[in-house]
Amino acid sequence: MTDMFAGLPELEPGSVWLVGAGPGDPGLLTLHAANALRQADVIVHDALVNGDCLKLAKASAALEFAGKRGGKPSPKQRDISLRLVELAREGKRVLRLKGGDPFVFGRGGEEALTLVEHRIPFRIVPGITAGIGGLAYAGIPVTHREVNHAVTFLTGHDSSGVVPDRINWEGIAKGSPVIVMYMAMKHIGQISANLMDAGRSPDEPVAFVCNAATPEQVVLETTLSSAEADVTASGLEPPAIVVVGEVVRLRASLDWLGALDGRALAPDPFSSRILRNPA
Repeated sequence: MTDMFAGLPELEPGSVWLVGAGPGDPGLLTLHAANALRQADVIVHDALVNGDCLKLAKASAALEFAGKRGGKPSPKQRDISLRLVELAREGKRVLRLKGGDPFVFGRGGEEALTLVEHRIPFRIVPGITAGIGGLAYAGIPVTHREVNHAVTFLTGHDSSGVVPDRINWEGIAKGSPVIVMYMAMKHIGQISANLMDAGRSPDEPVAFVCNAATPEQVVLETTLSSAEADVTASGLEPPAIVVVGEVVRLRASLDWLGALDGRALAPDPFSSRILRNPA
């Protein structure tokens, strides 16, 4: 059998690879990510990395938890970045394993800049971000040519834990038919109000995808005006991806995981209705 790792790069001692593990399912790891796992001496991993991914590590690898979760005690970002430098200077093969993609709301840029500052060699290995892969596991495409020709990705809170004040809500509400939000569940009431104040319909479909691409995945479908009340009543907790837009209706036809459990999929998710593209 051909070695699938033949010809792939070596994780050299004294270097750091910043690797995206994808949104949950270990099958979504890239070949580069699996190659890094089998070579690393130390794996510094996030809270959102599926534990099954770590089973691909070599037996002698040390695992260090560096998870950051909102509202819970978490290591400071600067300390995590400097820990990567420290390990590399010890001559270790260092894998920084992050959920999703390291450069999509994953602070990978900050960590890479610290490595540059301290002259540590590094490699970036992209991963499947939850805002695309997680929604796909819920049967929701981020683009569909009958619905949208644009999509906006944004974070629901900034470094201080509040809704970012630099987001142009009016511009996004009027210009982006589909809005995908990371870390937005806690502030969905304010975010929904911002979007409706800027002209989005209260009846616009919204979906929360919790624990995306894992066996614990749960999807809540609601509307912009009911989102806060419905998610509170559901008892669902982060991590979650939130999507606003007509693409949510496609889940009635594209919920492939539901179909495996017997859900009958609809051939016409829009019931032949004329769609209004806000862009």
